[in-house]
Amino acid sequence: MRYFVYILYSKEHNKTYVGYSNNLERRLKEHNSGKSEYTKKYLPWKIVYTEEYESEIDARHKEKYYKSAAGRRKIKKIIDDLSPGSSAG
Repeated sequence: MRYFVYILYSKEHNKTYVGYSNNLERRLKEHNSGKSEYTKKYLPWKIVYTEEYESEIDARHKEKYYKSAAGRRKIKKIIDDLSPGSSAG
C-alpha cells in the first residue's frame, strides 16, 4: 500500500496542515467537510504538496519532520514559492 505525506494550505487564513494518508482524495474531503477538529476552523483547504512512501512508518516519520522547526521552514518555502511574484519556476 502507498502512503502520502501531504501539506494543506488555507490561503484565506494563511494556515498550513501536515498529515499522511493512504487515500488523498478521501482525506482532503474529510478536511474540507469539517471532520477534523483543527482543520474545520480554516476552510477551505487545498493540497499544495505531496510525497509518496511505500510504508506507513516512513510516511509517519516524514510527517513528524514537517512538524519540526526545520520542516516548518521547508513548508514556508513551499508556500512562498506558490505566491504570485515569487522567484520560483
